[in-house]
Amino acid sequence: MNPTNVADTTMDDSMYSSYYLDANIPKPCMKEGIKAFGELFLPPLYSLVFLFGLFGNSVVVLVLFKYKRLKSMTDVYLLNLAISDLLFVFSLPFWGYYAADQWVFGLGLCKMISWIYLVGFYSGIFFIMLMSIDRYLAIVHAVFSLRARTLTYGVVTSVVTWSVAVFASLPGLLFSTCYTDHNRTYCKTRYPGNSTMWKVLSSLEINVLGLLIPSGVMLFCYSMIIRTLQHCKNEKKNKAVKMIFAVVILFLGFWTPYNVVLFLGTLVELEVLQHCTFERYLDYAVQATESLAFVHCCLNPVIYFFLGEKFRKYIVQLFKTCRGPFALCPPCALLQMYSADIPSSSYTQSTVDHDLRDAL
Repeated sequence: MNPTNVADTTMDDSMYSSYYLDANIPKPCMKEGIKAFGELFLPPLYSLVFLFGLFGNSVVVLVLFKYKRLKSMTDVYLLNLAISDLLFVFSLPFWGYYAADQWVFGLGLCKMISWIYLVGFYSGIFFIMLMSIDRYLAIVHAVFSLRARTLTYGVVTSVVTWSVAVFASLPGLLFSTCYTDHNRTYCKTRYPGNSTMWKVLSSLEINVLGLLIPSGVMLFCYSMIIRTLQHCKNEKKNKAVKMIFAVVILFLGFWTPYNVVLFLGTLVELEVLQHCTFERYLDYAVQATESLAFVHCCLNPVIYFFLGEKFRKYIVQLFKTCRGPFALCPPCALLQMYSADIPSSSYTQSTVDHDLRDAL
């Protein structure tokens, strides 16, 4: 799996049409317009996602190190999620150039960028799932969470999560390769032997690890959180519920279309669905829905800022103290004006309030 692994049949029709006519067999499904669509659509989108993802997640990392200092499991997961998103966006300039032209970076970078992209993809989704479990423990099992939600357990589970993400991404490292066809160099996944079986397994891996398991865990955790909050008379309840719905809806809204398209692609590989027009539209849909899914890595910092009171305060404080280096950055002025609207939190909160604020 990489962002440009869609069918690309750019050969001139005149080169082989007579062969297929003479042999009296059907011509292959032509998809020459798909690359032209990608050349126009993908590079600017990848550039925007790279810039916003790099900026937003870098701010998250700075806030965590400067103000929160990784004192809890939640802080560890937030840091690892930001690092996952940074890994993911790091690969996008390479895919953007590849979509606009061809792969010019060699075999080593082809394998490495494909692997980094997949590690960021899987680890980001896994850490969103872990953060859901963390919120579930903090709110539903508040007493037990005092023993379970420690910094040590956060580090241990993060190491395990990165190990699973690296292992799940190994096919991208092993099977990505460069090859030249009709004066164009490609960086794509080429499976040995029965390639159809490998493609089906790869699609199932992405659907199971990237959507089904995380979605199931998130829906369970957040449904239990909402049930608990319904019995909790607390001024932070509405904000917690808003955060919950924002995380779930954005995750499902941005990733589900891509996974559905991949599943349909699996049916095409298995020859369950066979129609040239459908396959062409499906390849367009792969590019569109995958690009939509990429945008999700930019949204986590936005969620923290607008729905997380403590995080918003820290971000504003960061930009106020770093006014000099960020003097040319337009969002800084906005953040500095916004800081006047943030109330101070000098009062003492109850244990339930504290857990809710950690959840936010």
